[in-house]
Amino acid sequence: METLLETTNLVKRAYWLVRLRWLAIAVLAAGTFVAGRFLKIQLPAPMLYLIAAGVLVYNFLLFDLLRYFTWGGKSASHKTIGRIITFQICGDLFILTAILHYSGGIENPFFLYFVFHMVLGSVFLTARQSYLHATLAVFLFGGLIVLEYLEVINHYALTGFATGVLYHSGLFVFGTLFVFSTTLYLVVYMTTSISTQLKKQQQEYERANIQLSQKDHLKNEYVLRLTHDIRGHLAAIQSCLNIVGDTIAGALNERQTDLINRACRRTAKCMAFVTALLKLTRMKLSGTVEMSYFSIKSPIFNALAVAETRAAMKSINISCEIQPSVDEVYGEPVLIEEAIANLLFNAVRYTPEKGTVRLCAKDQPDCVLLEVSDTGIGIPENELTNIFEEFYRASNAKKVERDGTGLGLSIARQVVQRHGGRIWARNNQDGGSTFSITLPKISQETPKKQDNF
Repeated sequence: METLLETTNLVKRAYWLVRLRWLAIAVLAAGTFVAGRFLKIQLPAPMLYLIAAGVLVYNFLLFDLLRYFTWGGKSASHKTIGRIITFQICGDLFILTAILHYSGGIENPFFLYFVFHMVLGSVFLTARQSYLHATLAVFLFGGLIVLEYLEVINHYALTGFATGVLYHSGLFVFGTLFVFSTTLYLVVYMTTSISTQLKKQQQEYERANIQLSQKDHLKNEYVLRLTHDIRGHLAAIQSCLNIVGDTIAGALNERQTDLINRACRRTAKCMAFVTALLKLTRMKLSGTVEMSYFSIKSPIFNALAVAETRAAMKSINISCEIQPSVDEVYGEPVLIEEAIANLLFNAVRYTPEKGTVRLCAKDQPDCVLLEVSDTGIGIPENELTNIFEEFYRASNAKKVERDGTGLGLSIARQVVQRHGGRIWARNNQDGGSTFSITLPKISQETPKKQDNF
């Protein structure tokens, strides 16, 4: 059974042939005009213009036929589209033969365009269909030049371009036909061989990709179970440490208190890492996110409230600017709040004391643009494309804080991509960096929400 992807690709090829034919019609009409008017080549121009007009109508009919089978999300069968492409190529061979007949026959070097059609057929269709097309081309062109040689049909000489006597030479006619025929079959053989090998490699890559996806899913499930269990154990350890640290289990001396506090800090960092990993894994495993329309201002204010507490410890000033027209976006508010908070936490973490962090929300035609700027350490230019990868930390960030998880930006990217938005980062000219995300205003899967009057 052919896959939907293969059928979709075949549809694109069918439309591509139609677009290519528009160009051929224009070239035929323009070439006839230029040859007669400027190059002084004698041609039966009315017949060639009539052929161009006929091809124009023919191409409109093919375009309408394709639209009939594919318009409005219809899914035409692979066999149906294949038949349309076969019909197109066969029709083009007849059209090319008619053009050659009225423009010099064997004396017209454009008979080499038959080779072009063989290549297209070999790439788009099966080997059997390609050989049948080659046979049809040999029959059409061979029949044309032989009938002109036998003077069964008229020969329209290219006076002003060729001598007009080549079609009288039997040796030239049959020699050209032999070379023409062998060339077409060799082209089909070589092209189909290469195309078959490429298709096999593509199928192998697709199977490997499916296997990798399955293994990645299993890995995520394993990580989810493992991190969930570790989180439970850490929570128990943290609870015990808190009890000891609060001297509920008895008084502690200064040395014991210091050790307990250090253990609590380490446990809290480990808990934060496991929690972030758990969130990221759950997000990967959940194929869908329940979304709705909501005001983006609420997640922004919630994230700011949490980040301000951390910023106050470093005397960092956090400011926020929201354009008045910024209002609703389409998504999951908790996840978006998590993404905004991660950007703010990163900005605070890597901004020196008494620095500034600024959040701006700007209204765009189809989305809301959020920008988090800071006066921090910035990002090495050669690492900008890597910072959203899981567990990746910029080299200068490791010097500032050794114990970062490298998951905050990855979680933010996962959230934004799930919403159909974009996330990127850049360095500011005066120092620090700016992280930007776009969030769509409307659902990309459902119609735009209507206003209530």
